[in-house]
Amino acid sequence: MHHPARRVGILGGTFDPIHCGHIDIGEAAHAALELSELHVVTAHVPPHRPSPETSSYHRFAMVALSILERPTWRASDLELRHEPPSFTSRTLHKFHDRGYGPAQLFFVIGADAFAEIHMWRDFPEILASAHFVVVSRPRFPAPAMIERLPDLASRMVIEPRTAMSSDVPVIFLIDAPTADVSSTAIRSRLAAGGSIAGMVPVRVQQHIEQHGLYGSRTPGRRVMDRTAQRSAGRLHGQD
Repeated sequence: MHHPARRVGILGGTFDPIHCGHIDIGEAAHAALELSELHVVTAHVPPHRPSPETSSYHRFAMVALSILERPTWRASDLELRHEPPSFTSRTLHKFHDRGYGPAQLFFVIGADAFAEIHMWRDFPEILASAHFVVVSRPRFPAPAMIERLPDLASRMVIEPRTAMSSDVPVIFLIDAPTADVSSTAIRSRLAAGGSIAGMVPVRVQQHIEQHGLYGSRTPGRRVMDRTAQRSAGRLHGQD
């Protein structure tokens, strides 16, 4: 059965850990394209990167905690339920199997990651599986993708409203400010005993400190509020 017209966003990543840059990317895409919902999909093991430093349980829990105050966002364990590695093309096909057409799906990605799209499995066919929503990252402005990837320029759209209802998947370029932070920098700072305040959502920071992830050290274990604990448990496996 085909779903009624909706704009379903998909934001994937290892999220080791999820940080404010990820949240900014999701919010920019959500606002610019008026997404009905945004699925935040935790990857199992990415094909072109080292294995995550922490378990899929903790990475999914941090995603669930980060979206508690965003009612249209969904923590998804879709990729965690399949054998690694995690491929975006396979994930998009899973959404197709659920009845979503390519024109209803909006795959959200930072411009720094999209710059390597030629290296992805099933490129260029994957670009027909969903709209791609490319959001600016520090030193990687989305509009610059037109010159950086000239062979894809004809698919790119700078003004989202001109193609929001397109039946043919396009590449939306969203120029919006996003936090200059990375998971690698967060892990390095924690390993050195530094603070990550402001780099990740507060509940994520509490989870990291409570469980001593990434070598974090705190004078005492901080306990998440009960609402956060219940919500993280309720969201696990919902998708």
